[in-house]
Amino acid sequence: MLGKTANGLFWMYRLLERAENTARLIETGERIALTRLGSTEDEWRSVLQTASSLEAFEQNYDEVSRENAVDWLLRSKDNPSSVLSCILGARQNARMVRTALTGEVWEAMNGTYMASKEMLARKVRERDLPNVLGRIRQRTGLVRGATHGTMLRNDIYDFARIGTFLERADNTARIIDVKYYVLLPSVSSVGSAVDNVQWETILRSVSARGGFRMTYGSSIDPRDIAQFLVLDRRMPRSLAFCTRKIRANLGYLVSDYGYRAPAFTKVVHLESAYLSYDIDAVFDYGLHEYIQKTLGLLYDIGRQIEIDYRFYE
Repeated sequence: MLGKTANGLFWMYRLLERAENTARLIETGERIALTRLGSTEDEWRSVLQTASSLEAFEQNYDEVSRENAVDWLLRSKDNPSSVLSCILGARQNARMVRTALTGEVWEAMNGTYMASKEMLARKVRERDLPNVLGRIRQRTGLVRGATHGTMLRNDIYDFARIGTFLERADNTARIIDVKYYVLLPSVSSVGSAVDNVQWETILRSVSARGGFRMTYGSSIDPRDIAQFLVLDRRMPRSLAFCTRKIRANLGYLVSDYGYRAPAFTKVVHLESAYLSYDIDAVFDYGLHEYIQKTLGLLYDIGRQIEIDYRFYE
């Protein structure tokens, strides 16, 4: 299965994951802003930067404020990465590949779109935001659940999983990077009470707080958190976990098609060259430089998949 069908599945699940990640990012911004007194412009600017939306945002708004940032990230039609835009895009791709999906997956996807359209028809009031963000996560989770429970484990499923984990890895990397280089520009803040609160908020944003505490206890150590989010293969949003899943599903495609695609080689290189060491080696390399390199490699893998499987032919 090559070409437009593979493209539609890949982007359906990638956009669905992006919608959920953006909802998580908004919640992170809300929590981090609560740790600061006075203006929260810098916090929301960092959230927009993490979402790669700051430049486009500044072209549409005169100032960075909580209200403007939340509306832009949640429901703006001018923002192609807003939650509403991503869910609409996922549904459009689902319609394009309707015959490749089970009835349960299509119903879950269509229901997610209808519910999101209703919830985001107007600006969300501050008091309603936690409930709306929670419902968005639940709805996207329903699509994933229907996928896992009803889809045949064939190339259709592989492209769905590859799109999901590429997007998830990209999101986790960006969250780690913005924590170090935007939220805490001052070295004096490292290790402070605010620093620890922000790290715990980062864990919450990727649903990692419970797993981290099971592994490391209640103490907050940035090095342990970086280890958990980058290299722990048990944590379903870590870079190592996501990359392993991408490699596994690309490996199934190699078996199905009898063709070792260049994208598979690129993923193996990412794993062996950047995700096979301990966290001390990552810090010696430079966490920011490491994350930027990883983001570049993930982008290259995504582009190579589009070429290898002829998405646009």
